[in-house]
Amino acid sequence: MSVLVYTENWDGKFKKLSFELVSYAAGVAKMLSSTVIAVSIGKVDEKELIKLGNFGAGKIISVNNEQLSALDNQAYTSAISEISQKENARVIILANNNAGKAIAPRLSVRLKAGIGSGVSKLPLNLIPFTVYKRTYSGNAYARIVIKSDVKIITLAQNSFDIVETPNNAVVENYNVTIDGSLLKTIVKDVQKQTGKIVLTDADVVVSGGRGMKSPDNWPVLIELATLLGAATACSRPVSDEGWRPHDEHTGQTGKIIAPNLYIAVGISGATQHLAGISSSKYIVAINSDKDAPIFEAAQYGIVGDAMKVLPKLVAAVKEIKK
Repeated sequence: MSVLVYTENWDGKFKKLSFELVSYAAGVAKMLSSTVIAVSIGKVDEKELIKLGNFGAGKIISVNNEQLSALDNQAYTSAISEISQKENARVIILANNNAGKAIAPRLSVRLKAGIGSGVSKLPLNLIPFTVYKRTYSGNAYARIVIKSDVKIITLAQNSFDIVETPNNAVVENYNVTIDGSLLKTIVKDVQKQTGKIVLTDADVVVSGGRGMKSPDNWPVLIELATLLGAATACSRPVSDEGWRPHDEHTGQTGKIIAPNLYIAVGISGATQHLAGISSSKYIVAINSDKDAPIFEAAQYGIVGDAMKVLPKLVAAVKEIKK
């Protein structure tokens, strides 16, 4: 019996999310007195694969198949399912991101496995197997009992601390044969965004709302984001009015993110917006309205005019970085 964790890579490199997943898998395996097997799909150098062993993986299965060069959910599901059965995996862990949300339900059908999605803690019990998750934009919590023999968990980003537990991990190259009928995704062109931090990958996000008063006032917010190595974001009213591009819109109808630090500037904190950022580890709110809902979600708050507070924050960060 083993705990299997699917670790995504980006251009052959693992990010914090992958190490968080392996750390979580190691915690589950410890509870089950089991071992962790990490699965990597795509071309990844062995030195990079070995990094997964630093966080608890005892074995790393590397699948480098040209048929899997593009993320095709059905093909990836087939590969992970085959490996999980070969390794007798009883718990399968994926990220609760776009890829994980697409693959997990398919795995569930193939393996007749129950799913705990968006889980944010280690299992509360093993008998019955009970997982814990936040619901209703973080306003409530749920305990989900998974009764199937095989259990699938998708882990909410930034919900589990990375824990280094170095061991002598073994890398095993594995070749899967994919049914051609499953390969329905054809990549004709790849255009990568450069010079800008991808919002969904950012550890720090600086976001602006209508409290910024005008699109002409954005340079100071961008300056703060640049100093902090952060991505920029905005609320829906801002993107709807054309102040900022729609790909920066965070919230229930925009991008759902979970950075380590989210700085909300001039954002009131409507329920729809909080639904997209409530999983952030720390939220700092800047708003002139002391009764704004955002302050209920924030760990730190500044009551004041954004256009007076932001320049002082920029000056303070510059002073620290001297």
